[in-house]
Amino acid sequence: MNPTFRGIAYVSVWVVIWGTVASLMDWMLLTGEVYETGTAGQATTFIAYGAATVVLATRFAGRFLATDDPSETPDQK
Repeated sequence: MNPTFRGIAYVSVWVVIWGTVASLMDWMLLTGEVYETGTAGQATTFIAYGAATVVLATRFAGRFLATDDPSETPDQK
């Protein structure tokens, strides 16, 4: 598989995961009246989940972005 496509797909999946998980948590906090829409609490929720997602994506990148073929280098097209 093309390394560029693999990288784009990997990042795209993590963006969807971040958006889904952060939105679900935001919805729970909004319905629980922990904070209101547009407040710093809402921004903090999305920033915190974004940071956690970056850490996880970086940590798992080696498993998913490793080339299948040892002779294939990231510079090959």
